[in-house]
Amino acid sequence: MFKRFCITLAALFSISVNAEVFVEVVEGIEEPTHIAVVPFGWDGDNALSEDVSAIISNDLRQSGMFKLMAEQDMLSSPERQDQIFFRDWRISGNDYMLVGSLKPSATGVSAHVELFDILSEQKIWAQDIDSEGASLRDVAHYIADQVFQKITGIRGAFSTQVVYVTAQGRGDSRKYRLQMADSDGARSQTILSSNEPIMSPTWSRDGKKLAYVSFETDRPVIYIHHWETGVRQSIQSFKGLNGAPAWDPTGNKLAIVLSKDGNPEIYVLNLISGSLERITRHYGIDTEPTWSPDGRSILFTSDRAGRAQIYSVDLASRVTKRLTFKGSYNSRGRLTQDGRFLTMVHQDSAGYHIAVQELKSGNLRILTSSKDDESPSISPNGVVVMYATKQGGKGVLAGVSLDGKIKFTMPSSLGEVREPAWSPFLN
Repeated sequence: MFKRFCITLAALFSISVNAEVFVEVVEGIEEPTHIAVVPFGWDGDNALSEDVSAIISNDLRQSGMFKLMAEQDMLSSPERQDQIFFRDWRISGNDYMLVGSLKPSATGVSAHVELFDILSEQKIWAQDIDSEGASLRDVAHYIADQVFQKITGIRGAFSTQVVYVTAQGRGDSRKYRLQMADSDGARSQTILSSNEPIMSPTWSRDGKKLAYVSFETDRPVIYIHHWETGVRQSIQSFKGLNGAPAWDPTGNKLAIVLSKDGNPEIYVLNLISGSLERITRHYGIDTEPTWSPDGRSILFTSDRAGRAQIYSVDLASRVTKRLTFKGSYNSRGRLTQDGRFLTMVHQDSAGYHIAVQELKSGNLRILTSSKDDESPSISPNGVVVMYATKQGGKGVLAGVSLDGKIKFTMPSSLGEVREPAWSPFLN
């Protein structure tokens, strides 16, 4: 069923020095939490390759939920509790503060961090962290995740990654790249470069595999990339459409769209046995599948009612039901991990927007006001939807919280950007 071939990691990844995309918060919550991230002390001879406290500050600031105290306004630089005069920090209007220190260790760099509630003067988290060869940026993202969770009660997603497609140039010289970067746009890497379009990247639930569609052979073919081994695997392509891969919760199956029987339908491919099962049978166009969190049903877009709407099919009974009714067009449905909310592309008289629907009540909220929004992808903690849109006529990535209060854009330094896919938690 499969054609397998291996590409070494060195050949597959071309690591860029500068971030191709970067986060710019354009709207945050009205009353953000005030926090001071004090520059960490460093007990080493050589300068560090990364400013850990600055990365933590940027992560928290870019979440839209925190207001960071400016370093130049800090009266002191404590590294541990016995050096803190809480009154000074309370007068400065801070709710929390993070202090820490770094020192060389046998395996890299060791960090000691402490988080305090300034009003109560209580330590609410402290930890010793050894990089054990990991990047200092990874350490910083981890600390930011812990701070975010201790204060908000929501797991942080700063240590996750984002895959997206860039397109640069025009006509025959147009170049497409499948890129991966940190959630803040840093450390971008080229996974695949092609003169032909690349579409529909999607992560497996365990974060170990990526599926996508490439036209590099002049026809759409679904590929799987295995992160740990560097193996790139092509799925047998059929005549016509081969597209829109979506992983089941186990990572052993893919829902895909095939038109080999004459009409675009949803199929499930078992990657272990190679068996292929047809799921939908309708004269309408069925596409854009995604699995429910429990793996018992598949959501998909269909025009069987005249225009695109989102449906769900129970895999055991094959009972199909329509999920969206508000508006004449709803597509590209994606569920939060708890299965409560469905994000989508929703059309009204002003254009195409990102919207979210609570499945139980059916209540729909339009989250964006731009008119060319597409390809929503939900952060693994269910807080933010990243999507592709247009800014100044150029394709960029953007994000919005599920309550619509936080908005950000991710301008790019390399051409058009589209098709974002947010990774699951990776640790």
